[in-house]
Amino acid sequence: MTGERWPLTPRERERYERQIPLLGEEGQERLLHSSVCIAGAGGLGSPVAFYLAAAGIGRIRIIDSDRVSRSNLNRQIIHAEADIGRSKVDSAARRLEALNPDIEVDPRPLHLTEENVVNVVRGMNLVVDALDNYPARYILNRAACMHTVPLVHAAVNGYCGQVMAIIPRKTACLQCAIPHPPEETPPPVLGTTAGILGCIQANEAIRILLGEGTVMGDALHVWDGRAGTWDMIPVKRDPACRACGAGGKG
Repeated sequence: MTGERWPLTPRERERYERQIPLLGEEGQERLLHSSVCIAGAGGLGSPVAFYLAAAGIGRIRIIDSDRVSRSNLNRQIIHAEADIGRSKVDSAARRLEALNPDIEVDPRPLHLTEENVVNVVRGMNLVVDALDNYPARYILNRAACMHTVPLVHAAVNGYCGQVMAIIPRKTACLQCAIPHPPEETPPPVLGTTAGILGCIQANEAIRILLGEGTVMGDALHVWDGRAGTWDMIPVKRDPACRACGAGGKG
């Protein structure tokens, strides 16, 4: 993004009239000319995509290789019963375009790999990790670090979840925080947990794009939905990290 101004149209001023007093016209213009990639169109990706589209992020790229199943619908609110069997990215794109026809949605039905991740993050101002497994999260984290693209990570399990912002070359990355992937089995997920963490991710993405407030970096912010509390686990950047330090290319 540059300092160039793109004046808002009357239609845009009307659509965003309740947030322009908060963001300013220049802030709204910045969102409208931002590009965000959401990796994952599931429980986390659903609220992230809805709220970034509603806020006026001008270009949203969605990455997911799955199709909608009935078991998704307790938490993946961007999809509906009629979408069962449909590609998740196509289902999500239809809903976002209906919500905000003035934005561009780029659906990509991809399984994230080391080979295609560069094309996934290329040209993006920010990437959101709404994935459901650590191998894919690490691939995305490494690419974000290598290409200096801010990344907002989250993960959920039952009533609990975590969120962390990664600003390459400035903050600790996901691999600094969690050097080795935990043993994974499909976790139970309450839809409200994914909703809370996804909304936090969307809010963090907007703040990073606008350069407002304090980034949720150098810590894992942990939500306990049973107690209704947040905890913060400080994380230090590892100079030898395989993703962002001397052990990698970040």
